[in-house]
Amino acid sequence: MSDQHEEPTSRVPRPDQERTERLPEADAQGRTERLPQGGDRTELIPQESEPHQPEPELITHRGHDLPPEPTSVQEPVAEEEPSEQERGLRRKKTWRRVRRIGYVVAGLAVLGPLVAFAITYFLVTVPDPRVVAASQSQTVTLYYANGDKMVDLAPEGNRTMITYSDIPDPVKHAVYAAEDASFEQNPGFDPKAIVRALWLQATGGQSGGSGITQQYIKQATGNDVASLGRKWTELVTAVKMSQQQSKQEILTSYLNTIYFGRRAYGIKAAAQAYFGKDLKDLNASEAAQLAGMIQGPSRSEDTTYRTKRWNDVMTQLVEKNWLSAADRAKFAEPPKLVDLEKTEPAALQGPRRAIQYQVMAELAGPQYGLSEEQVQRQGLKIYTTVDAKAQDAAEKAVQDVMSGQPANLRQALVAVNPKTGGVTAYWGNKEAGNFDYAQSLQQPGSAFKPFDLVAALEQGIGIGSRFDSTSPQKVDGVRDFVNASSSYPCQPMCTLKDAMLYSINTTFVNLVYNKVTTRAVADAAHQAGIPDEVDGKKLLVGASGGTPDLNIAIGGGETVVRTLDMAAAYATFAADGTKRAPHFVSKIVYPDGHAVERPDDGKPAFDGSDANRNQQIARNVTATLVDGASQWGLRLNGPWATGLKTGTQDLGTTDNSKAWTVGYTQTVSAAVWVGADKTEPIRDKDGKPIFGGGLPGKIWQQFMGNYLKAANIPNEPFPAAKPIGEQVQPTATFTTTHDSPPPPTNPTSDTTIPSAPSSSTTTTTTTPSRTTTPPKTIITEPGETGFPHP
Repeated sequence: MSDQHEEPTSRVPRPDQERTERLPEADAQGRTERLPQGGDRTELIPQESEPHQPEPELITHRGHDLPPEPTSVQEPVAEEEPSEQERGLRRKKTWRRVRRIGYVVAGLAVLGPLVAFAITYFLVTVPDPRVVAASQSQTVTLYYANGDKMVDLAPEGNRTMITYSDIPDPVKHAVYAAEDASFEQNPGFDPKAIVRALWLQATGGQSGGSGITQQYIKQATGNDVASLGRKWTELVTAVKMSQQQSKQEILTSYLNTIYFGRRAYGIKAAAQAYFGKDLKDLNASEAAQLAGMIQGPSRSEDTTYRTKRWNDVMTQLVEKNWLSAADRAKFAEPPKLVDLEKTEPAALQGPRRAIQYQVMAELAGPQYGLSEEQVQRQGLKIYTTVDAKAQDAAEKAVQDVMSGQPANLRQALVAVNPKTGGVTAYWGNKEAGNFDYAQSLQQPGSAFKPFDLVAALEQGIGIGSRFDSTSPQKVDGVRDFVNASSSYPCQPMCTLKDAMLYSINTTFVNLVYNKVTTRAVADAAHQAGIPDEVDGKKLLVGASGGTPDLNIAIGGGETVVRTLDMAAAYATFAADGTKRAPHFVSKIVYPDGHAVERPDDGKPAFDGSDANRNQQIARNVTATLVDGASQWGLRLNGPWATGLKTGTQDLGTTDNSKAWTVGYTQTVSAAVWVGADKTEPIRDKDGKPIFGGGLPGKIWQQFMGNYLKAANIPNEPFPAAKPIGEQVQPTATFTTTHDSPPPPTNPTSDTTIPSAPSSSTTTTTTTPSRTTTPPKTIITEPGETGFPHP
C-alpha cells in the first residue's frame, strides 16, 4: 500500500457567498483541522496534549484566501464605512418618507376642513326669525335683599315684524356702517374682518369680527360663548343662510330680532323706545344712533358711550359715501332721546330706575358676563343687595333736605354694607333716565384727607405726629396753601388727629410734601377702594398722567372720585381694613332653579401679610373720625358710634363748588355729594354758600338716623385702636353738642368764615359738564370754611 494518504477533496466556495462550518473535533491523536495559509484545505496538525476544552463555536469564512487564524477563537472584524453612494441612497430614502408624510399632512389640511365643513353644513339649520322673536319674550324679575319683589321687567308687547320694504335707506346704510360695510357683497362673513379680529385679539385688543349674518345666527341661538367651536358653527350656518336666502331676507331677519337696548328687540321697537317715532320717519342721525347701540345695548343710558358710538357711525357713513359731508355737518349733536319712563311703563320709576341700570351693567361685567339680552332671553331672577328700608330712607332724606333748594343743585347718595360690599341704597338723580350723579367724577375736597393719613400710618407716622399748621404756607416754595380759619386750638403744631377733626389743610399738605409723597397718598386711596380708572379715565394721577399734584393732599386739582367709590372706600375703614368691591347683585337664579351667588371678595386693604397691622391702620383712621359728627353738628339721634369727614371744594372766594359728607357705622357707610353741572358757586335757598356740613351733611344725618332706626340695627362700638407711631398728645379742644355747635373763631357774619386770601388763586367757570373738574389754575382748597353752623 502506498504510504501516502489520500488528499482531502477540495471544497471551493462561491466567491459571492459566505460559508459557515463547524470546527472538527480533535481526533484520537489530538489533531484538529486547520485551514492552511494559501487555501481552504483542511489538514490535521499534531498538537500537544491539553486539558479538555469546550466545543468550538461556529465561524464564518468570507473567502478561500482568508489568513490563518492564530487561535481557535476568531476576533471581530471592523465594519466597513458606507460608501458615498450608499449614504446618498439613504438620504434619498429619508427625504422620500418626509415628502410622503408632508403630502399626507397637506391633504388632511385641505380635506379635513372641507369634510368638517360638509358635515357641519349638513347638521346646522338656519333659524326662523319668527321662532327667534317668540323666544325673546321672557320676564326678568328683580328682588330686594330680603327677597321681596322689586319689579318685573316684562318684554315689550306690541312687536310687529317688518318687511324689507319697511326699512328706509338711512337705516340700512347706518347698520352697514356700524356692523358690516361689505354685507351686500360678502358670502355670509367678511374674511378681512375675521383676520383683523384675530390680529387684534392676538395683540391684546378686542374685535368681534362677526358680520350681520353671523350676528343674526348668534342672536337666534343665544350662544355667544367665546370658543372656536361656536365661531365655526356660526360661520358655516352663515354661509348656509347666504346660499338659501337673499341679502334682503337676511337683513330683514336681523333687524327684526337684534337687541337695541331699552328692552327693545327689533328696529321698529327701537325707533319707538329711543325716539318715539315710526321707523320710516327716522333721519340719518337717529338711524346712526340706533345702529351704534347694537354693540352695547345695555349702555343705552350712558351718555358718553352713546355719543361716541353715534360719532363713529356718522364718520363711517361719510367715509363709505352713504352720507355727504354737507349733510353730516347738519347734525352737530347726537339726537335727543325720549324719556325712558314713557317707553318702559313696567320698569322701575324715579330714582330707582338707576338701580335697574346698575344691576344690568354689573351682570354684563366680568363677574357674570351676561348681556342684558341674555338676561331677558332666559327670564332670570336677580336678587339685589338693595335694602328696601335703606332705599326708602335715602329717597326721603334727599327729598326732604333738597325741597325748595335752587334748581341748579345736583345730589348723589350711596350707602354700602361694610360687611358685604353690597350697595344698600342708591340715589343718582330724582328723574329716571337722566344723568346718574352717583357715577360722576367730582373733587372730594377734605373728604380725601383720610387717605393722607393711611399713607402716613403705612410709613409708621402716627396720628399723634405734629406738623406745622400755620396759614398761609408756601410748602413747596411755589404756591400758597391756606386754612379755613386763622387759628385753631392746637396751633402752631397740630397732631394729625386734631388736624383731621378741624380739617386743617396746611397740616396735611406738610405731611404729604415733606413725608409721605403724593404717590403714596394715591396708592393708599386705591388700596381703600378708589378704582384705578373709570370709563377709561385714569384716576389720581397728574395732568400729564404721571405723579399726582400736591393738591391731592386736600382733594383738589386733578383729584376726582365717584360718590359710589367714596362710600366703598370708607366702608373699608368700617370693616377693620377689609376691602370689598361695591356691587348690586347678590344672587342669580336661572329658570331651572340653578343659583349663582356672588362670593365674598373681601381682602386686606393695607397690609396683606400682617392682619393685625392691617386692622390697626384702619382703626387708627377711625380714631380720628369718631368725633367728626359731633364736631360738625351731625351727631345721630341714637346710640350708634360713627366715623365722619366732611369735604368742600373751594372756588377761591367765599363760595364753594362741591360739598361732601362721608361717614359710617360698622353696619353702613354712606357718602353724599351736592354740586352742580359745572364749576360754579353752589348756594342754598337762603343764598348762603353750601359746605360739607350743610346740605350734604343734613342728608347724611337724616338718612343714617332713619335707616338705622327703621332696620332696628343695634349699636356696634368701634374696636379700640392700638396707636401707631407717636402717641397723641392732649391739646385744647372745642366741646360741642348736637344742638349747639361751637361758634366760629373770627366770624364776619352769623354763618360763615371766609377763606384766608390767596394771591395765587384764580377762578374760572367751565362749560356744563357731568365731570366737573375745576380749572388747573385753582391751587388752593381751604376745606371746611369755619366751624359748623346750626
